[in-house]
Amino acid sequence: MQELALALGQLFNGLSVGSILLLVGLGLALSFGLMRVINMAHGELLMVGGYLAYLVHASMPGALSPVVALVVGFWGAGLLGALLEWLVIRHLYGRPLDTLLATWGVGLLLQQAARNLFGPTGVEVTAPTWLQGAFTVNHGMLAALSLPHVRFFVLAVSAAVLLGLWALLYGTRLGLYVRSVNQDREVSSTLGIPTPWVDRAVFALGAGLAGAGGAALALVSPVTPTVGQSYIVDAFLVVILGGVGSLLGTALASALVGVLSSALQVFTSVSFSKVLLLVSVVAFLQIRPKGLIWVRSRTLEEGSHG
Repeated sequence: MQELALALGQLFNGLSVGSILLLVGLGLALSFGLMRVINMAHGELLMVGGYLAYLVHASMPGALSPVVALVVGFWGAGLLGALLEWLVIRHLYGRPLDTLLATWGVGLLLQQAARNLFGPTGVEVTAPTWLQGAFTVNHGMLAALSLPHVRFFVLAVSAAVLLGLWALLYGTRLGLYVRSVNQDREVSSTLGIPTPWVDRAVFALGAGLAGAGGAALALVSPVTPTVGQSYIVDAFLVVILGGVGSLLGTALASALVGVLSSALQVFTSVSFSKVLLLVSVVAFLQIRPKGLIWVRSRTLEEGSHG
């Protein structure tokens, strides 16, 4: 029955990878769904969150360091995202190719800055003792099954963030503004909703979620200057597969992509599993072009930014 233990272990690892993709993908879903901005520097915002988490763990090791790192990663990347929107992106609305190239350039600058500050090889975070163990099964059908505590923590963080974001979007004035602008930007502006402020807040929130994802990722793998590139393609797949602008769709797609990617890597190499994953997503989109869950929005239908 060792195969069953291996399968459950891979499923668990896939869900934990999917939870990281969820944090990164939620930010992309917000910014692209509302603003039609393809942010190629989104992966570097994850990297920033990872390095901030490393600094927190190094400067104040202790039982609460993972929680503090998540908060610092969220706010640090969020403030950087707000600055990026104010300095660059707000001047390029309605010009998707220029925005793509500009954010790609920003991403390269952030990668080089990380190499200069932390070196090219990456850094590792030492988790506190309460996250270092694992739930293991030594007897029976699931003998040899080992589920690390740190991955349970990452799953719990992603679930809490998803619930918090849901509450923000459907229980606050900001969430009302965001949903209004997402449905019809021109009417929202006419009614007095400050759409530029909403755009900046949403972009900063998406960047902060990526930073929190980087802080969570730092607990399970090294942080390198190019770590964001390993996740950004899968994150875009999650957004497209889930349905642009759909919170529930992004959550479902992140779990599917994480589990499928983990399963494919059992039978083939990492690089070829990425190819198979991409082919699978493209094939699915031939059946459901709008993704798992489609959110009706004039912003998406018109493809323009007022």
